[in-house]
Amino acid sequence: MRKFRSTGFFVAAILAAGTTTLLCFDDALSLVPCQSANSMSAAAPAGMTASPLDLLHRSSSWLTPVPGGVQALRGKVVLVNFWTYSCINSLRALPYLRAWSDRYGDKGLVVVGIHTPEFDFEKDAAKVRLASAQLDVRYPNLQDNHYALWREFGNEGWPGFYFIDAKGRIRGYRLGEGNYADAEQLIRKLLAETGHDPSDVPISPIKGTGIEAEAAWSDLRSPEAYVGFKKAVKFASPGGLVKNVETTYTTPRDLSLNQWALAGRWTVGPEFAALGGAGGAITFRFHARDLHLVLGGAADRRPVRFRVTIDGAPPGANHGSDVDESGWGELQEDRLYQLVRQPDQVVDRTVRVEFHQGGVRAYVFTFG
Repeated sequence: MRKFRSTGFFVAAILAAGTTTLLCFDDALSLVPCQSANSMSAAAPAGMTASPLDLLHRSSSWLTPVPGGVQALRGKVVLVNFWTYSCINSLRALPYLRAWSDRYGDKGLVVVGIHTPEFDFEKDAAKVRLASAQLDVRYPNLQDNHYALWREFGNEGWPGFYFIDAKGRIRGYRLGEGNYADAEQLIRKLLAETGHDPSDVPISPIKGTGIEAEAAWSDLRSPEAYVGFKKAVKFASPGGLVKNVETTYTTPRDLSLNQWALAGRWTVGPEFAALGGAGGAITFRFHARDLHLVLGGAADRRPVRFRVTIDGAPPGANHGSDVDESGWGELQEDRLYQLVRQPDQVVDRTVRVEFHQGGVRAYVFTFG
């Protein structure tokens, strides 16, 4: 079973009556045609259970419960969203999920989030609850640490969307970002079938802001880049990446597009690289409007100051939401940090992140 973050672009189309072709991504920047689905019964992925609501009913890991209990989902239109809170693709879907929950909640729609973590820190229920509150995720949400629901739903990536009608049947499945207008039309269709006419609900544009803003797809030439050795590619520090041993790294003078390097004493494990002392840095050559880095804090939980430079200078107007114009930021929670947003012309840039305390964990660069 594949597990991957969708980079957006439209990984798959809404599947419902009259659907034509489904596309899915084999990697970050290439399309692979998959089997087409032309009937409502083909809307679910292969291996999906015929009784999705029974799976939710059996789950005991609710972070935010369903009002009235899981049994209250019977007779409702249910939108299930697989997500994880450090994933930029999941975050950019949240404005739509919140809007649909607000628009159609009194018409019989219930949005249910299934938080399935990619990294170990996302398995901590307290951290997920904090992140959900900060992200204004108000609809029911449960934790799927062992991928039980993920496997039984046949899900393959973040974000995954399952559209369940009032009879408990999956009528649509989509993997990845995009095609949100089609998704909303399917929601309205399923609600109308239940007798809850949604025609009096206006369809107004939904637009994410800040870190949730839609990616600048036409300017995106950098795929996500993992720092842990299990998935790391294009590592450029002299001597290469050393697994599980604290090693002193240096950054080469020049990096090619999508190469990255470490400086200072780091231990690179399968999932992340941990900084062994103050004065370490990580550098990446990228082409995208936005650059994000998933970071974990020190073991003593004290905030860690860091500084971002772009092409050797403070970011100024190109700073992300988690740093100021001088490039200063503070690592407080284990999460995704937006370090760069270029408001004007997008060109190749080199970002360097310097940390002023050891114990920092760096997981993955993502872009938008």
